[in-house]
Amino acid sequence: MADRYLHFTGTAPGRFLTRRLGLPQPAPLRRWSPETSRLEGPLLHLTAGSGAGAGADTEAGAGLAEVLAGVGLPVVGRADRPGAVVLDATGVTTAAGLGDVHAALHPVVRSLAPGGRIVVLGTVPSPHDHHQAAAQQALEGFVRSLGKEIGRGTTVQLVWIPGVRAPGVRVPGVRVPDTPAPDVQAPDVRAPGVQVPDVPAPGGGSAAQGAASTLRFLLSPRSAYVSGQVIELTDAIPDPVTDPAAPLAGRTALVTGAARGIGAAVASVLTRDGARVIALDVPGAREELERTAARLGATPLPLDITAPDAADRIAAAAPDGLGVLVHNAGITRDRRLANMPAEHWTSVIEVNLDSVLRTTDELLKAGTITRGGRIVATASIAGIAGNNGQTNYAASKAGIIGLVRSLGPRAAADHGVTVNAVAPGFIETKMTAAVPFFIREAGRRMNSLSQGGLPVDVAEAVAWFAQPDSTAVNGQVLRVCGQSLLGA
Repeated sequence: MADRYLHFTGTAPGRFLTRRLGLPQPAPLRRWSPETSRLEGPLLHLTAGSGAGAGADTEAGAGLAEVLAGVGLPVVGRADRPGAVVLDATGVTTAAGLGDVHAALHPVVRSLAPGGRIVVLGTVPSPHDHHQAAAQQALEGFVRSLGKEIGRGTTVQLVWIPGVRAPGVRVPGVRVPDTPAPDVQAPDVRAPGVQVPDVPAPGGGSAAQGAASTLRFLLSPRSAYVSGQVIELTDAIPDPVTDPAAPLAGRTALVTGAARGIGAAVASVLTRDGARVIALDVPGAREELERTAARLGATPLPLDITAPDAADRIAAAAPDGLGVLVHNAGITRDRRLANMPAEHWTSVIEVNLDSVLRTTDELLKAGTITRGGRIVATASIAGIAGNNGQTNYAASKAGIIGLVRSLGPRAAADHGVTVNAVAPGFIETKMTAAVPFFIREAGRRMNSLSQGGLPVDVAEAVAWFAQPDSTAVNGQVLRVCGQSLLGA
């Protein structure tokens, strides 16, 4: 459904009136297309702090410079009208060092081109150095605040990359006892007979190399509706991409709920990136599923994901295994808890959460998801912030977040598979078009970009998670919400 307010604010009378009334002024977002595949303007590379890892004269700094050179924008140290800014704040280890963040970005925020990008690089807060942890955690509050005030379609993100851990700071005379591991065993999802090879420790520049796919995504039109996010990377070594124009070539991807909306957009973007797509949806949506699959050259798979044999039928449809599994299928049965019948609760939990847990476990254990594979689930802002009348839906989507954070590290260790999730906010679909006008307008405007997202915005985030060189992105939940005012 067209956003008439967005169109109105793009006219001279609309700009005048909305400014006088103090109303939101959304900027049209520059999304990816073959004609607009890059941002406009150079990439300004700045540095803050003086701790270990700061500056281009270090091994880590040189590795970052090499990665930025591959983003596709000219990298400069000074620019009057940059299209993007990367601030390397990995060297900020004290409260005083935060002054360098202000000094670096204060002069450039006004000159950044509309629809620009700001990415701040930090290191994971250390549990052993509270000064470093305080300084790095401060970057999160800074980034979220800057995202809310900068406007003009500009987005701001924080990426924490693995850093050098400081030695433990101990208080004299205080003994920290060892904490025994809990006597609870998670389900064994290891494929029988599969040996996991040891992964060599990364070298000095590999942390920056692991951030390459993330920086390409964040510094491109593909991330137009992502802002105010914190992404924590691991030290995993990225898998190589042989063809940047078709990074998923040779991989089979299965997308559930693919007949329409976000699922169809995900199937389309994965096809664009070279994947062979299996599009799954319920048998009741067979006609629409087959039309979508025919348009994309995908294979339709009419299947109820809650069926007891769903995993077996998925495996049969992908005899060579799956390189990408996207859990997108979901339903809503909205009622306040006092008025919600048990079947509404049960059906939402079964479709949105239990079927995801069950099929994921079975496909991993059977080895259907191949080494280097990617699992991407769909959470929701409702699972983060809650929503009136959606206790069942919010519970199911919060459960997806728990799944991702718990399974991600173990799936990587046992299978070489990453597990992540997208959490969409207000996305323009047929479902949201049916929402009453005032509620729909509130949903559109209550974010830093003052507009709703499109299904392709979610699809681009899924495609980034699915990239072979996104190995360092694991256990993450990315909000695709324009930095919604709801939730953290």
